Amino acid sequence: MKIKEKIKLPDKNKVFYWLKNIIFLAIPFIMMDIVLRVLGSNINYFQAKMVLPNILFNCIWILLIVLISLNLSRRAGRIFYGVLFAIFFIVFLTNCIYYSYTGFFFSFNLILMASEGSDYILDTILNTSPIIFIICAAILAVVVFIIIKFPKSEKSNFRFVLEVVVLFVILHICTPMLLGGANDYLAWDNWRNPRNVYENFNDSNKNMKICGLFEYTVRDFYMTFLKSDEKEDESELNFLENIYSDLTEHNVNDYTGIFKGKNVIMLQLEGIDDWLLNEEDMPNLYNLMNNSICFDSHYSYYNGGGSTFNSELAVNTGFITPVSYVRNAYSFNTNLFNHSLANLLKAEGYSVNAFHMNTGEYYSRRINYLNWGYDNYYGLLDENEYSDLSYELDRELILNKDFYDRMFNSDGPFMHYIITYTPHTPFNTTAGIGKFLAEKIYTDGNIPDLSEEESARLFAGETDYFVGLLMEALEDSGHMEDTIIVAYADHYLYTLNDKTILDKYKETNTNLINHTPFFIWSNDISDIKENGDTQRDGVAIHYTKTNSQIDILPTVLNMLGIKFYDEYYIGSDILDNGYTGFAFFSDYSWYDGNVYVENGEAIKGSIQRDILDSKNTHINELIQKNDLTLKYDYFRKLDN
Repeated sequence: MKIKEKIKLPDKNKVFYWLKNIIFLAIPFIMMDIVLRVLGSNINYFQAKMVLPNILFNCIWILLIVLISLNLSRRAGRIFYGVLFAIFFIVFLTNCIYYSYTGFFFSFNLILMASEGSDYILDTILNTSPIIFIICAAILAVVVFIIIKFPKSEKSNFRFVLEVVVLFVILHICTPMLLGGANDYLAWDNWRNPRNVYENFNDSNKNMKICGLFEYTVRDFYMTFLKSDEKEDESELNFLENIYSDLTEHNVNDYTGIFKGKNVIMLQLEGIDDWLLNEEDMPNLYNLMNNSICFDSHYSYYNGGGSTFNSELAVNTGFITPVSYVRNAYSFNTNLFNHSLANLLKAEGYSVNAFHMNTGEYYSRRINYLNWGYDNYYGLLDENEYSDLSYELDRELILNKDFYDRMFNSDGPFMHYIITYTPHTPFNTTAGIGKFLAEKIYTDGNIPDLSEEESARLFAGETDYFVGLLMEALEDSGHMEDTIIVAYADHYLYTLNDKTILDKYKETNTNLINHTPFFIWSNDISDIKENGDTQRDGVAIHYTKTNSQIDILPTVLNMLGIKFYDEYYIGSDILDNGYTGFAFFSDYSWYDGNVYVENGEAIKGSIQRDILDSKNTHINELIQKNDLTLKYDYFRKLDN
């Protein structure tokens, strides 16, 4: 007998049948993954060691779904295939829309947030590129065809299904190892190591680049909802102990106590980007800024989700949303913040209250503000019933009699945290608050056809109208002389659907897009002397060293003459003589006014290698301090 007759060769027809059906069923999954890769192609993160595990992650997930579907009965296979496709398709579409809108891929932790953005989901969807929906329709058409032509199978092969699952588990355990080893120590560039990124799973964009749609979706769900709390890490606790065991009382400088005893209005300006704050669009706020201490190189920290509340956390506590693990800013409402702005001012005899349009449920504001030490959080929608949209107009924060009385008829010194709202998406005058506001300005029937940019300017004008009312109220209540206003934007205007608008006014290809206004007004600015780091332009004093939201709290405390320890915050007093000046962002990039650093390397400006490495290390340590302090609720440990 010939050798080839002894060897049982595979049936070529059967092999072709299986390959044909595997490819047939895999097509829509491959299409979804490719679309997300193209969508995120401008994300500046790639290492050669990512290629093989990325391919394997996609192959093992797609083959798991396809092979199980093909080895069940036709009816069961159709159902299994359809359900798995539906789950991933919903996540795929969500990622397309969310990434198009924010520049970040979607993470399940975002659905835990009572986000104000939820009111505008429909508008966001409607303003998503039609190409996305055409692609989605094409993918759905392919799936419908697959379901109709689904391969025939009379019975299920459960043994083979079990073998497929076992093989999948083995490959899934092994695949991350191909990313290399994870650093188990604190280093400034841990975030660049693909294995660290994968293990921590704290950067949606980098993780999508590493994992692809299917592994990203499943792991994100696991990390958000299923992963158990980690045990205390001795090395992390030692890191914090080294920081907080040797406290330094903040040094006195030229600006220490210049506003001591004055009332304070913290004015958080929703979406007031630097290009909106001009004499034509916002004359009241522009005049205020030109009679202030102006911090010309200020940047808002943007983390891809809940940026409005992240600003509130930063300014009130001196800390920001964690970078190295997934926790939303609002979720730290049981942490002890005994050195918060409100707590320190209450100790000085101030009444402290917060005022906003929305309810205390959004971002869990009520519980968070009480946790930070505020006497009350007041939301217009909690206090009143409205028959129209007037509560979305910033003017209502002053025109509402209850709010006015609480702000300006109180006894003793006060600190008010006021959050504006009107410059909020969608920016048009055809519906919602845009139409409501336009009717007030132009009257019904005479509303011009405004572009998105023109609508944004119109909305900013409403905030400016509120500022005018605020200044009148200070004058009428006799508080003009004894009050300071700390004004800053919560974030740049990333909520615009037409991103080309930003291209006209900002540097949009780096995190320097986060440049926003920040200034401190007082009626006696003309009497305040500038120092070596400032220069006067008319009445205004301009400070040019780079800073961000994390620096607002220690700067204000020093100007109010309130003693504090430098180690209790991750930011610094901007006006301190030793302040060097920088801002960092959620991807570890940073800017010091001369050099912009991304992925650990200077891509704008030049800097010596040793200085670059030193600053990279310093910023990494600040982020670790921030993240671990919040993780371990460390001020509570210190208090005990």
